Amino acid sequence: MINTLITFITLFMILFSQNLPLKKFVQIFLPNETSITAELAITDEERQLGLMFREKINYDQGMLFVFEEEGIHSFWMKNMKIPLDLLWLDKNKRIIHIEECVPPCKRDPCPSYTPRYSAMYVLELKAGSVNENGLELYDKLDFILETEL
Repeated sequence: MINTLITFITLFMILFSQNLPLKKFVQIFLPNETSITAELAITDEERQLGLMFREKINYDQGMLFVFEEEGIHSFWMKNMKIPLDLLWLDKNKRIIHIEECVPPCKRDPCPSYTPRYSAMYVLELKAGSVNENGLELYDKLDFILETEL
């Protein structure tokens, strides 16, 4: 009886946990040796939601959007409540485009922010982070994704 109950509970937990979205994070190291804990946005759904509806973000937090391949990836601030700094990174993790203090979109149509060059990643940070950390074009950020291990 106890073994059956334990098996049932274990099976229930496995099935239930598969329906919950798992939040994944990565540690990003900036050139000034500051680190950011970034939530990963890897799937289309995660990338579409991004940081929408978040009330705040700290200077040591961010969101890293990971794309399957380099491309011209545009962003907008629809349903955002906080301003952000946006950094586009190439496949070598070098900053190729910066948008600072991008305000939330108050009404449609929302403007899009687009890099000139192809990017593999986009990092969203609290507005003012670029200035606070002295980030510039072509700076290299360091992080390791599970797929790189």
